[in-house]
Parts: sequence; C-alpha cells; structure tokens
Amino acid sequence: MNFSSDNAYGVWPEMLAALERAASGPAPSYGADALTARVEAEFGRVFARPVKAFPVISGTAANALSIATLCPSHGAVFCHAEAHIAVDECGAPEFFTHGAKLVGVEGEHGMLVPAELEAALSHFQKGFVHHAQPAVLSLTQSTELGTIYTPAEVAALATVAHAHGMKVHMDGARFGNALASLGVSAAAATWAAGVDVLSFGATKNGAMGAEAVIFFHAADVRDFEYRRKKAGHLVSKMRFVSAQLEAYLEEDRWLARAAHANRLAQRLADGLSGIDGVELAHPVDANAVFPWLPDALVKRLREGGAEFYDWGPPAGGRTLVRLVTSFATPEADVDAFVALAKG
Repeated sequence: MNFSSDNAYGVWPEMLAALERAASGPAPSYGADALTARVEAEFGRVFARPVKAFPVISGTAANALSIATLCPSHGAVFCHAEAHIAVDECGAPEFFTHGAKLVGVEGEHGMLVPAELEAALSHFQKGFVHHAQPAVLSLTQSTELGTIYTPAEVAALATVAHAHGMKVHMDGARFGNALASLGVSAAAATWAAGVDVLSFGATKNGAMGAEAVIFFHAADVRDFEYRRKKAGHLVSKMRFVSAQLEAYLEEDRWLARAAHANRLAQRLADGLSGIDGVELAHPVDANAVFPWLPDALVKRLREGGAEFYDWGPPAGGRTLVRLVTSFATPEADVDAFVALAKG
C-alpha cells in the first residue's frame, strides 16, 4: 500500500519498448534526431498550435530553465507560497535566474486568486530601482495540495499578470492529472487561457525520466537553448528522452493513465470519509488526498504496511498526511488501506 508518491511506481511497458526501438542503430545527437522532431510536432497536435518543445530530464530543470529564460536577475517571480518552485527545488529558480526574487503569495487550498496577486504586486513599484521588477507568474497545475485551476481561473490570473507586463509559466509536473480531471483540451487549459510557457511533466505519470519545456510563442524562447546546455540538460542521446515522450503522447495514453490515478484518489477519499476523526483538508481534484487522521490511526496504518508522508507536525491528536495514487496503483491497495483505516 504505497501512497508516498506517484514517483514510487515504475515505467510504462510502452515506454520501455520505445526505448528499445530507439536503441536500434545510430542517430544524430543532441536532439537533432528525427524522433525528437516528431515529438515537437506531436506536441503541436496536442496543443492545437505550433510550439517549441525542449526535452529535459527533470521537472526542476524544466521549471528553473523556463523561468530563468523569462525573468532577469533583477526580476520577481510570483507563485503560491507552497509552490514546488518555492519549497522543494533547493533554490534552483533563484540560482538559474542569477538571483531573481521568488514572491510567495498565500491562497486557500494551494491556489492563487487575482485579488491576492494584485495585493502582492502592489508592493513592487514598476520602474523603481529599489524594487525587484515583476516578471513572471508561475502557477502549479495540479497544485501541491491536489487542487486544480479551471481555464477561467487561469485566465483571470493571466490577465492580471499580463497587465503588469509579466509572463505566465505553468508548472505542469502533474498536468496530465489536471487535464484528465478538467475534461477540456490541452489548448484550453494553457495558451488559450494565457499561459506562455509550460513545464510539461511525464515522469510522475509513468516515464523513466522525461519532461519538456513548451513555449507557445517562439519569441519567448530567447536564449533557452544556451541555458539548457549550460545547465547540463542538453542530453547527448536526446532520442531516449524523446522516445519516452512519444510513447507518452501516443493514443492519448497519458490521459488514460492519469485518469486511473485520479479515480483511485477519489475512491480513497470516499472510503475515508465518514471514519471517526478523519477530515479531508482539501478538495480531491486530481491524484492526491490530504486527510487529517487521528495519530492512533496513523500508527495502525503504518504498522499494517501503508506508506505515506506526514504533511506537517501532529496537532491536537491528529496529523495531516498526504496520500498519492499513481498510474499503476492497484485498486486492491486502495481498498485494503480503507479497510485497515476502518478497523
């Protein structure tokens, strides 16, 4: 019963087969191969417009490099206070921007709202040499607390950002889970709502190690390719990253696998609801569940073999925990967890 992370599970068999095919014979290096070109064209199909797509092998690289391309060293990046770029990337965005300021903005259930963003921006005077200059708004989709922005909510935030001359970045480490839940097109969830650059994640949904930075406007690419090289993410045998992405996008498998994870998260939430002392802290929109559990129940679940993370210190005899389902989580594990919780 492993609910520690969607990173805990393995790799799709279709990807392993794609990697084996890519290993047959020589191919140009550093992304000049035909497979990488096909992947960029496939991203164009998925997003219903021509895009510039650059494979990398980690979400931190995708976020930090795309933000650094959009933000000068004297700039400011606005994000939720609990965003991955603010909490879990060891200062990578600041490092790759050569010192840009990350501004964490509070928001309920891990989400930003226009009024709070406007309030935060009011502290940064445009053209005032003593203030970092607002340059990027970064949204996480789905959020660190498992919630999802609707296209209308993204558009409202993007409108604020663009009015201040900022670019909009989306951290889509779990973009597949968000899109499977929303039931809208990839275009509607991104560029049509005002997103300029997307960190497109595949690793958490079954890749061995494959992400992509997707620019929806060619002018925004700027010096990204040089930054990618300098950071060590211009992979010499790029076709093996691209092979994963091609298998990921084929036949919309990524959405079907993400939908499986989402469905099991909802099954888990439904099963826990009603148990004495259990309370869900956040809506379950994607593949993460955040319940408050009595400490005695936490102990019993772990003794019974369940794996999950505490999401803060115990408080009043309860602990907030995070339960994450994946593309390969067995339904039987969800049922066993719920049965153990019910005692």
